[in-house]
Amino acid sequence: MQTLLLWLFYISSFYAFIPGMISRIFGYRVFRKGTGRNEFALTFDDGPDPRFTPLLLELLKRYDAKATFFVVGSNAERYPDLIQRIHDEGHLIGIHNYVHKTNWLMRPATVRRQIQRTNDIIYNIIGERSTYYRPPWGIVNLFDISKRRQVEIVLWSAMFGDWREKLGAEKLTEKMLARLNPGEVMLLHDSGTTLGADADAPGNMLVALEQTLEEARKRGLRSIRIDEMIKMAETSPIRRLSFGKRVLVGLWLAWEQVFQALFHLQTITPSDPFLHYRMRKYQGEPVELEGGELLRKGDKVIELHIDNKQLFELGIHSRSSAQLAIRMIRRMEKDLPILAEIIAKDVDLAEAKALYGVSMINRGPEKFGFTVRDLPDGLFARSSKFYLRILLSVIHPAGGARLKERSEVLVPKLILMPVSELLKKMNQQLPHHPKTAKKRKSQQEESLSLNDSVADVEMPGATVTN
Repeated sequence: MQTLLLWLFYISSFYAFIPGMISRIFGYRVFRKGTGRNEFALTFDDGPDPRFTPLLLELLKRYDAKATFFVVGSNAERYPDLIQRIHDEGHLIGIHNYVHKTNWLMRPATVRRQIQRTNDIIYNIIGERSTYYRPPWGIVNLFDISKRRQVEIVLWSAMFGDWREKLGAEKLTEKMLARLNPGEVMLLHDSGTTLGADADAPGNMLVALEQTLEEARKRGLRSIRIDEMIKMAETSPIRRLSFGKRVLVGLWLAWEQVFQALFHLQTITPSDPFLHYRMRKYQGEPVELEGGELLRKGDKVIELHIDNKQLFELGIHSRSSAQLAIRMIRRMEKDLPILAEIIAKDVDLAEAKALYGVSMINRGPEKFGFTVRDLPDGLFARSSKFYLRILLSVIHPAGGARLKERSEVLVPKLILMPVSELLKKMNQQLPHHPKTAKKRKSQQEESLSLNDSVADVEMPGATVTN
């Protein structure tokens, strides 16, 4: 019996679990995220539902938003008028099996029949066949991804658990707003009648969706159909990258998420991330800042990190080095004033002596008041150079050719700016706090004492002739 159970585990893993993991993690033979600059995709599963789908359609119409509905065939068969209305109002209809049953528990022939039966129902109602398919719970089996079907498998990049009523509209709204970004494929549900769902949960979804669409309008974002998003992705410069570079980018972006979690990085503008930061102690050799002040080992600094995903997208969509530099400057112009406001309200951040970063793209920071310094030679400098050269070969508009042309100038450098200088430029002041005030007073007394000592050395008789 134990041997039989073990074999069943091996077979099920090979048949569904492993293919499912490969498709989710690597996007193998599935579509799960777009590359839009101002577009995202709303997708709705499990409908149509006579209670919630009409309300959803009214909401989408008010905001001129287009969506994709992955319908359960039995529900489509039961409510053909809703299928016709979804189509007439310009939305895309996809397939979600005839019954809401996982592909893990069905043979390949059964899955094909589920898809075909649902497609026939859709065709008999609207006169068009669907070419997009989302398996229930996103679980694909070996045969789903082993060969191309007549339909394209569509998964998602953002899932919120909106089928649970206890999540609540407020929490759901927070989760949706946190993922409201270009290229996102959002998974939502306009029916609560499937196994594991709460019957009234779509009511919370409608409340959260309205607030999300309102915020999207303010940001200039719009929801489009999946077929439009796939077409945009096919013409994206990313598609021209070699498989090796795409793997490298995937690993790099995954490391970004791990790094942010490990080191508790904060984001200046979470809704449109570009600059991340953290407080740390400087560990390098003494460096002179603007105005002559020294940054010494152990001094607190605010370490800056550019968002890898944003950096990649800026690079891949830029035609030249100049255009990439201009776009990065514009993003810095947007984020630095916000960072100054954050520091001015945070007494802990205000204790930092300087903003600090390491970058190979080091032309332009002077515009904002940064000082660019050579990175002291050593293991850190050499490893940083190796890492950043590989990175630049992927994100730079000229790719690896840029590295060969002017490799002598592509070296990592320190970029530094006193925190006081940033606040001065942005018309902000250090927050008043007894600790920081005492520290500034101590620094001033130390400076005066040092000046007196220098004066005594340079003019030894100046104080005794009187």
